[in-house]
Amino acid sequence: MSSPPLTGARARAGAFVGFVRKEVFHVLRDWQTLLILVAMPLIQLLLFGFAVRTDVSDIRVVIVDPTPSAATRRLAERIAASDRLILQATVPRLRDVEERFKDQSVRQAIVLPVDAERLLTESQPLAIQLVTDAADPNMGSIMQAYASAVLLQWHAEEVRALPGGARIDIASRMRYNPSLESVFLFVPGLIALILTIVSAMMTAISITREKEMGTMEMLLVSPLRPFQIVLGKVAPYVVLGFVDVLIVLGAARTVFHMPLRGSVTLLLTECLLYIVTSLSLGIVISSVAQTQRTAMLAALAGLLMPTLLLSGFIFPIDSMPVALQVVSNIIPGRWFLLVVRGIMVKGAGLEVLWQESLILLGMTALLLTAGAKRLAIRLD
Repeated sequence: MSSPPLTGARARAGAFVGFVRKEVFHVLRDWQTLLILVAMPLIQLLLFGFAVRTDVSDIRVVIVDPTPSAATRRLAERIAASDRLILQATVPRLRDVEERFKDQSVRQAIVLPVDAERLLTESQPLAIQLVTDAADPNMGSIMQAYASAVLLQWHAEEVRALPGGARIDIASRMRYNPSLESVFLFVPGLIALILTIVSAMMTAISITREKEMGTMEMLLVSPLRPFQIVLGKVAPYVVLGFVDVLIVLGAARTVFHMPLRGSVTLLLTECLLYIVTSLSLGIVISSVAQTQRTAMLAALAGLLMPTLLLSGFIFPIDSMPVALQVVSNIIPGRWFLLVVRGIMVKGAGLEVLWQESLILLGMTALLLTAGAKRLAIRLD
């Protein structure tokens, strides 16, 4: 004998439970969504937990010591023993480290006076100049505080046994950004971020939209070859990305009064190279993604967040764990940011930035070849 059908509230509750079960099965069967739901929080936690740090470590320091002595060698030993500072060299003149500041192999220079040991033993004031790379103003302030603390400890040890003591005068000089303007940090990073979004994400979504709507097949029956279709799709974004570069640079100059100390031609050429790099990333994404939603999520997770967190845009790479520093090497934005900051803030030329430019060029060739080949095969 069959049971009577459910009516009223019990029927509605049963229908609701059935609907929830259907939704649960739907989520479990969609492994891509499930992976995003499970993996994304873990990836975000690890990235933000390790990358978002405002402390600075591994500060590369040079001591400028015209007259080396036992006292100044003890200063070198104290710096070498520091957890934050790394002594790169001791040189006789400040001009010996000019190029090292531009290529960021040195972030700070401690300039000692002539006859520093004699001034100490005679209890005379000791004037020390502390030159700090302040292209990143936050890092510059922190580096200055660390070095000043080490200098004060060293000086206190040296004059402890002397009668009358002596005074130490630390004159700080913030190189490239004496007023510690934060715009020097954010404008180059925003250029990298904008170009990544416009070039990579929009290209990936644009090509994927054609595939999703089925209009790609209509293009395939045209006389155009697959690589011409890809070229035609990405060409407008090259122009759009370059226009964005001009707008951002114009606003940085006129609104924020940011200097452009290097070559304008070199800067625009490097920007054009990075646009092509980002377009290549978009082609790679579009060759894998089948829907616009997947393309957008892949671009956000694979490009936007790493560019924001691991390129040195906001947080110093040197302070991150070694594993994240290794990962940051494959982020194109990291190398582009070094180039843009080098040209705009430090006035560096290609003779200093050739390594970063070469890395970007290699990445572009690799991505463009892999992405275009894979997409052309899928279109065929």
